[in-house]
Order: sequence, then C-alpha cells, then structure tokens
Amino acid sequence: MAQDEATVPAMGPRHVAIIMDGNGRWAKMRGRPRLFGHHAGARRVREIVEACPGLGIEYLTIFAFSTENWKRTQIEVAGLMSLFRSYIRKEARALRSRNVCVRFIGDRPGLDAKLQLLMDELEEMTSGCTGTNLTIALNYGGRDEVARATKRLAEDVAAGRLDPGAIDEETLPRYLDTCVLPDPDLVIRTSGEARISNFLLWQSAYAEYEFIDTLWPDFTPGVLAEVIASYASRDRRFGGAKG
Repeated sequence: MAQDEATVPAMGPRHVAIIMDGNGRWAKMRGRPRLFGHHAGARRVREIVEACPGLGIEYLTIFAFSTENWKRTQIEVAGLMSLFRSYIRKEARALRSRNVCVRFIGDRPGLDAKLQLLMDELEEMTSGCTGTNLTIALNYGGRDEVARATKRLAEDVAAGRLDPGAIDEETLPRYLDTCVLPDPDLVIRTSGEARISNFLLWQSAYAEYEFIDTLWPDFTPGVLAEVIASYASRDRRFGGAKG
C-alpha cells in the first residue's frame, strides 16, 4: 500500500488511541531543535484526524503531554505550552467545520489559565459536532487519573451518595476522565519504543497494541491504514477460548 493511501478494512477499530512519540528524534535527524519536531507533529495530527472518517474510526485519543513531561527542559515545556495554545487557536474553526467533537482529559488545573480557557472554548465550540470524537490527553497520566477518580469515588462514599458494598469494576470507570468514551480497541505507539508510558491504564485492559518504528511526524494516513489492516486480522477473544 502506498504511504498516502488509506482504505477501510473490514472489522476495523472503533476507538484508536495513539502515543505520539518521536518528534524530538525526527528533528535531531534533520539537525533542528526538538520544538521543530513538535511543530511537525502537530501538523501531522490534522492529517490523521481528517483520515479517521474514511477509516471507520469514530473515536481518536492522542497523548499530547504527560504528567511526567514536566521533567523536560523549561525551554521545551514552555515551547510545548505555546504550541498547544497556537494549535487550538488555529485549528478551532477547522475542527468544527469538519464536524469534529473535541474533548480534553488530564489534570486541567495543573495547566496555565490561558490554556485552560482555550480548552474550554474549543470543547464548547465543538460540543454539538457529531463526526469524529477527538480526545486530547494533556497533562495526563494514567495513575494520576485513577488516583483522582478514586478520590472522587471516596468522597461520594463519605457523603452517603455511594454504597461501598455496591462498588464493582463498573463503578470506577464512571469517575474516570474518559467516562463518556468507549474503551480503546487499538493503542498505537510510534517511534519504536515498546512501552505504554502511563497511558489509559484502566481503559486499555483489553486493547490491542501496535508498536511501530515510524516516528510520529512520518506517521501518515497510509501508515495508519496499514496498522488498522493488521488489527483487523487479529482474533480478539477478551479472555475466552478460540472458537
């Protein structure tokens, strides 16, 4: 399949989550600073979002900035925050015109007030859209999400709103950031790293994983189509026996 071709495979995933990795290495290979790679990666997001309807993907969740990414240099973090603000301003109308419903997950209070306001505005602007559901994980960590959800659950128990004897594995998901989303069917990590990096820990219990060598700025809709075709050939049994 050509890199720029995308076709819908049979039995494709409804919800795809992507750990977008490799921006820094992509820039280094070209003798440019890491932020150059992040800007290239942001442009790639637009192409992948646009490709989703043609590939049968209803939900796309992308890992933009983790709770651990604050450990990076102050220059890179500041540059990323500026990029996020710029991305929202530039893409807001285009996302709405393409009928994309945008949500953010993560520890929002940990971000600066201006960025939070832009996130709120984009969610409100696209809330009525009925096409692709784009979820952006920003200042997100799976363990942090579960801890925050558990705290809210405990508060409801203490207030008498929740019977502790009624808590089961269906209860906690109602407190997660992703409570309105289906669990991901397929999780993709680019750049050749084979780890999940604290991403959607609870939600991905039965997701299929695909670790590919392609760096995120080189991840075209054609590459996505190839990964989805591979997914379609897998036998998902959810713990049951084959056949």
